[in-house]
Amino acid sequence: MATITKAPFGVTKDGKQATLYTLEGSGIRVNISDFGAHIVSIFAPDASGNMTDVVLGFDSVTGYEKNPSFFGAVIGPNANRIGNAQFSIDGTTYHVAANDGGKNNLHSDADKGFHKRLWDAEVKDDELKLTLKMSDGEMGFPGNLEISLTYSITDDAGIKLHYHVTTDRPALINMTNHAYFNLSGHNAGSILDHELKLNASRYTPVVKGAIPTGELADVKGTVFDFTDFRRVGDDIDDKIEQLKLVGGYDHNWVIDDADGTLKLIATLKDPKSGRYMDVLTDQPGVQFYAGNAIKRQKGKDKARYKARTGLCLETQVYPDSINRPEFPDCVYTPDRAYDTVTIYRFYAK
Repeated sequence: MATITKAPFGVTKDGKQATLYTLEGSGIRVNISDFGAHIVSIFAPDASGNMTDVVLGFDSVTGYEKNPSFFGAVIGPNANRIGNAQFSIDGTTYHVAANDGGKNNLHSDADKGFHKRLWDAEVKDDELKLTLKMSDGEMGFPGNLEISLTYSITDDAGIKLHYHVTTDRPALINMTNHAYFNLSGHNAGSILDHELKLNASRYTPVVKGAIPTGELADVKGTVFDFTDFRRVGDDIDDKIEQLKLVGGYDHNWVIDDADGTLKLIATLKDPKSGRYMDVLTDQPGVQFYAGNAIKRQKGKDKARYKARTGLCLETQVYPDSINRPEFPDCVYTPDRAYDTVTIYRFYAK
C-alpha cells in the first residue's frame, strides 16, 4: 500500500500556495503538484537497484507557471491539435485559440489550460484525487465540466492516472499527461539510445502544422515501424517529408485492437540503466513525441535540458479527431461521462 505525504511547493504569481504530494510504494516514488496536476518526479530503480528521477521538470511551482514544453503537464480539456482552431458540435461552431503557427490550436490554451490551474486536492487512503471545474465557454470550449484525476501506485510499480469528467452539455474532452521520460535520468542527456516498442501497426500521417490527413497508414517497412524494439535515434533525422514536417517523431500511432479496455500499448527501454517502462491505456492512440523542440532551459537539480533529452508517450484519441468523423469519438454528453485510465509501469532487468 502506498503512502502519501505533502510539502510546500512554492507560491504562484497570484499568491497561492502550491503543494507537492509524494506517493511512495511498490519500489517507486512519485511527486505530483496540485498546480496543473503535474507529474514532477518519478523515481524508479535501475538494474542495480539505484533510484533515479526519470521525468523532466522543475524544482518549484515557478518553473511550471512558465513551462513552455509542458513538462509533466495534464492537458485539457483537449490535448494535441485542432485544425484551423475550430470545431462543430450539433451544428454549433466553436472557435478556440489559434496558438500553433497562428492557425491551429495546440493543447487547448497555453495560459488558461488545465496545466496552469491550481487543482483542489484530497488524499484518500493511498490515492491522491485532484479536482477542477471549468465553466461553459472557457477558452472557447463548450460545457460546464467537473474534472477529476486520481493518482495511485499499482502493486506492480506503476503510476496510475484515472481521469473522470462529467458535462452538462455535449463537450469535447480529450485529456492526456505530457510527461517527458528519460530512463537514464532526467539530467542524463539524449534519449536517442532508448529503444521503443509500440503495439501499433498504423499511424496518422500529417500535413504542415501536424494536422492528420485522415489516412491510417501502415508502418511496415517505414521509419514509423516500432512493432518491435527500435532505437529512437536510428531514423529520426531521415530526410522524408513526414519527419521533416515536425522535426523528427511527433506523430500519433493507432493502437492495434483498441476496444476501450486497458491494454499494454508501448514499452520503452534504456539499455544503459536496464530500466523499462510499460504504458497501458484504454485509449485508441498514443502520440510519440521525441522532444524535438525542447528549448534550452534549466530544470530540476540544475539540469540543462535541450532538444531530445526527454520523450513523451501521450495516450489520447487521434489529433483533430473532433473534425474527423471517421476518427474516434471525443464528444461527451450528460449521459456519457469521460472516464479513462493510463498507467506508466516501471521495472528493470
